[in-house]
Amino acid sequence: MYQEYMQMVPLPTRKSSMIPCNSWIGLAASMKELYGQPLHYLTNLSMKQWDYLRVVANDEDVPLDTLIDPAKAEANIWLIEEMHRNTTSPFFIARLWHGDPMYHVYIDAIFPELKDPSK
Repeated sequence: MYQEYMQMVPLPTRKSSMIPCNSWIGLAASMKELYGQPLHYLTNLSMKQWDYLRVVANDEDVPLDTLIDPAKAEANIWLIEEMHRNTTSPFFIARLWHGDPMYHVYIDAIFPELKDPSK
């Protein structure tokens, strides 16, 4: 049901708002608030992993928006989000959730109103 729901949520048409951010998780949180959109479970996991990659790096304390153009960073997240929404197997998600008792931490509690839920 989760994967089917995420496929029904349309991606925002207005993007690239130049959101300042210190981290990938921070950028994703700002995008969720700005667009009123949930991000896919796998996208949220990706943001956590990308931030983890910066731990103990030379630029760990440097804000993300000074390392990567904010519009490009946002566009990158939307591309990953589109891939996760449209191509992820529900069985793959179920297998991941079965192995992670804390999976619900990475599911957003944002439920936009769908225009035509029958599609």
